[in-house]
Amino acid sequence: MASDNVHRDTGDPAPVEREIPPDAPTGPDLERVIAAQVRKLRKSSGLSIGDMADKVGISKAMLSKIENAQTSCSLATLARLAAGLDVPVTSLFRGADSQREAVFVEAGRGAEIVGRGTRVGHHYELLGALRGQHKRLEPVLVTLTNESEVFPLFQHAGTELLYMLEGVMVYGHGDSEYTLRPGDSLLLDGEAPHGPNELVRLPIRFLAVTAYPDRHDD
Repeated sequence: MASDNVHRDTGDPAPVEREIPPDAPTGPDLERVIAAQVRKLRKSSGLSIGDMADKVGISKAMLSKIENAQTSCSLATLARLAAGLDVPVTSLFRGADSQREAVFVEAGRGAEIVGRGTRVGHHYELLGALRGQHKRLEPVLVTLTNESEVFPLFQHAGTELLYMLEGVMVYGHGDSEYTLRPGDSLLLDGEAPHGPNELVRLPIRFLAVTAYPDRHDD
């Protein structure tokens, strides 16, 4: 690996490092988050501090203090700022919550899944998973390379989306069958038994994304 910044090109889906403007407020506290959002929204609207202050009905000095995280805003002031910027009040708090999780998996580096009917020629690669209450999607890359007379059937809560990448297969869902070719998709209710019925042209690759119901026991 040549350097630590291997994902800087914009064609890569991995996180890209961005420079923080020197005048941008930093830190996790609410005042700094509001300051950064007000400043960004004001500048994107093409308003000077004076114009914005007049529009909102507060003094230039007060708006300057808000944008520099030197004062706490009342709810009434926040409402006036949001109205003046023509955005929901919640937009002023964007970034105040905890850091959000993301999972990047390099090509061919996903975790192999076993115990789901895996057999010779049936390969299931997990493309990432979030933890806790956000673990609602399960993206899996399925590769079928060998002919087989018996296919695993799946049945689970939630909804599943199949997107065909390579090959041709006949896929069963309940009492129905669908011939899937590259570019075809199938959205199905996971409660009904489903799985491949016939492998027409190998190798077969498809993306299976399962959306599970919300969990209330976390």
